[in-house]
Amino acid sequence: MKRKRAASWSYVAGEKGRNRVRAYEHPATKKIFLEVKDHGLRKRVALGHRDREAAKRKADEVAASLGATQSMMEADITFGALIDNYLREVTPTKGEHKQKHDHRIAKMMVEVLGSAKRVSQFTHRDAARFVAERKRRGDQRVGKARGRPIRNRLIGYDIMFLKAVFNWGVNAGLLHNNPLRGFRTAREESTTRPILTAAEFESLLETSESIAPLFRLCLIVTNETGHRIGAVRLLKWSDIDFEKTEILWRGENDKRKFEHVTPLTPAAEQALRDARRARAAIGDGLIFPSPILPDEPVSRHLLRDWWQRGEVAAGLPRQHLRGWHSLRRKFATEMKHAPLKDLCALGGWKDHQTILMCYQRADPVTMRTALANRMRLGA
Repeated sequence: MKRKRAASWSYVAGEKGRNRVRAYEHPATKKIFLEVKDHGLRKRVALGHRDREAAKRKADEVAASLGATQSMMEADITFGALIDNYLREVTPTKGEHKQKHDHRIAKMMVEVLGSAKRVSQFTHRDAARFVAERKRRGDQRVGKARGRPIRNRLIGYDIMFLKAVFNWGVNAGLLHNNPLRGFRTAREESTTRPILTAAEFESLLETSESIAPLFRLCLIVTNETGHRIGAVRLLKWSDIDFEKTEILWRGENDKRKFEHVTPLTPAAEQALRDARRARAAIGDGLIFPSPILPDEPVSRHLLRDWWQRGEVAAGLPRQHLRGWHSLRRKFATEMKHAPLKDLCALGGWKDHQTILMCYQRADPVTMRTALANRMRLGA
């Protein structure tokens, strides 16, 4: 029978995640080491002796020193300095849209909460004060939307940014803990997620050529792939493999940084072949270039304008929040018969719960089909 190895001696000083220091004895040599964490990296130092009591005293000394240093850092760091460091080191790694949000909401947070406020003094009441002011100001984007009431979902997104800043501060060794841990905003009571029907899509498709040729191609590719319009508009001809009938979705163009390959449907393949033949496009060129700057992708604003003009031309009533994303919900609902694993891969979802909660819809056709195919126990 295999004999159990006796546990080696160890001693722990300090607080976990703050100034934790461990003294332990090597089971073979009986030499004693100190183990500490420095900016997330585990470091070990040999003490050069086998005196356990001396090792305990040394561990206590190092933990006290680390604790004092941590307290000084927390007392000195201001909210404005923490935000500036995050914007300089983390925000540039994000996509263009999130970078703009980070800078916009960070400016408002500093205005409301004060740049000189010590982070060690930050409480849930400060976060609640920002939420109240955010609601009072409303939408801060330029244009017609400015000043409009905002939903709880957007406020929750802003608070997620603030929590991310504090979490980064903890991991960088600037903070002891996240002062917003446990803080929650009000949830959306009723979320509107319109879905485009097959008949409405056909109406849009019929009138799309009168809006713009690229609008028709974009409708087909988005409908057939189920991907976000943000990823579709950045596609290049080199991402299309006509021999294997596949599309490469690059990680840098994906909201979740999820690089994957999906099959091309015959409808999408034919539309892309026709467009390439008409433009004699080859190489690494954009499939959806800007009409003004051919080397740049078509803007989100122009795509939104095409969609709204297409609805008018097709005689579709204007519905709040119905846009390109309604095609993604249409794709998820029409593919309910597919295994969730395959559906996640086809649409670029990382979590199947997102499909069930936000994208798929119950409909009479699939419910009646399910009842017709119901198995009887014992039959």
